[in-house]
Amino acid sequence: MMSVKKLLHTRMRVNDIERSVKFYEQALGLKCTRRHTSPRGAQLVFLATPNSDEEIELCQMPPGAPPVQVQPDLMHLAFEVDDLAAFAADLTKHGFALSDGPTKTGSGSIIAFIDAPEGYEVELIQKAK
Repeated sequence: MMSVKKLLHTRMRVNDIERSVKFYEQALGLKCTRRHTSPRGAQLVFLATPNSDEEIELCQMPPGAPPVQVQPDLMHLAFEVDDLAAFAADLTKHGFALSDGPTKTGSGSIIAFIDAPEGYEVELIQKAK
């Protein structure tokens, strides 16, 4: 059986692409790699994730499209951090706050969440040492 080669990107629809880009850059330190308009008129922004080939694609549909309404617990992104307490303190300095946690898991890792624009959840994980 054939299989795919690798995961390239994950698309997330947003209502306000600039607000979302600001969040991912300022709260998580992701970097915009490219922007363009799709043939259908959607605004697209690709964000690089550290130490990964996978990117996050943000998509804002053209005016007149229905607004994005993210269902609770529909999906989330998870990122590893070295020191969750220090990361959370830095988030606060930049005007962001954890929405849940920190919580120690059964494996000894510590997790917390921050809410991105549109209601997407972002999980932060400090792996057990």
